[in-house]
Amino acid sequence: MNLHTWWLFLVTVFVVCAIPGPNMLLIMSHGAQYGLRRTSATMAGCLSALVLMLAVSAAGLGVFLQAWPTMFNALRFIGAAYLVYLGIKAWGAPVPEAAADVAERMAARPVRSPLALYRNGFFVGGSNPKAILFAAALLPQFIDATRPVLPQFGVLVATFAVCEVSWYLVYAGFGTRIGATLKSRRVAKAFNRVTGGVFVGFGAMMALIRQ
Repeated sequence: MNLHTWWLFLVTVFVVCAIPGPNMLLIMSHGAQYGLRRTSATMAGCLSALVLMLAVSAAGLGVFLQAWPTMFNALRFIGAAYLVYLGIKAWGAPVPEAAADVAERMAARPVRSPLALYRNGFFVGGSNPKAILFAAALLPQFIDATRPVLPQFGVLVATFAVCEVSWYLVYAGFGTRIGATLKSRRVAKAFNRVTGGVFVGFGAMMALIRQ
């Protein structure tokens, strides 16, 4: 893989990672609810799932899923159901009464452990089997078969991780700023319902999209 190919991959992945999806929505939502520092556990979960999917793709299992539609559809419906579950949960999330300041409101919210946030991020990051097929179709285009594959794969995954985390920080930071403005119970409730509705929408689209 030459430098020109790497730059092309960098630009492609940077643009793809910027597109809003379930991962970015979850990170923005957690940024609004828990702040940037605690949302780092959510980011780690999302990234772990995506890197695992890239590794699975490199192992050729993406082609396997494409060749076996039943398995692909099973994973797709499980992922869709999980996103709908998150949406319903966000829609009905309790909202504390208006507090005097942001710190008091944040303290009033239910405490979630870093492990719970990580697990939430991992499940959302791994909820879309389309990502495996996307990785299976994208990565091979940038790998030079005449050179050792493993080092090239390592460079591509590292590049992807840097781009993904960069956008995680952007969305989480935006979510944190939104959280600072949710001073009224009505606005906070509206935010929860919009977030929940979008999650349900993502789940419905995943269930309806054909392979």
